[in-house]
Amino acid sequence: MRVVVQRVSEAKVTVAGETCGQIAAGLLLLVGVEEVDTQQDIDWLVRKISQLRIFSDADGVMNLSLLDCGAEALSVSQFTLFASTRKGNRPSYSRAARGDISRPLFEQFVASLAQVLGKAVPTGVFGADMQVSLVNDGPVTILLDSRNPE
Repeated sequence: MRVVVQRVSEAKVTVAGETCGQIAAGLLLLVGVEEVDTQQDIDWLVRKISQLRIFSDADGVMNLSLLDCGAEALSVSQFTLFASTRKGNRPSYSRAARGDISRPLFEQFVASLAQVLGKAVPTGVFGADMQVSLVNDGPVTILLDSRNPE
């Protein structure tokens, strides 16, 4: 799994002009699922995301996690995170999991994160044409890859 983590002061996702998920300050998570992903990938990402110290403390130092500051998370599925551009100019998405595999894994990721955070994690609409708007705070943007944990 790959997740683009963006610290935001606000974010929302709309489908057909209607807001389906929205948060104030917190993290916008763009989540891509690969065919080989398992519960272990979800567990690693949920732990990493919930404990990632990228929020400022009283001294202005990025020293607080999502858990520490009680901020929100908005999760949006995004198969394009597994785009390959090695050949030509048209990306290939062959590494991205099909919907019958990625949807349950995405839903489990969201449920696991909600359980750890102790609050609901709003989402977009899986497989829909979504518009995501955000105010990136910092900006702070981090790419996490459960197959390449750094």
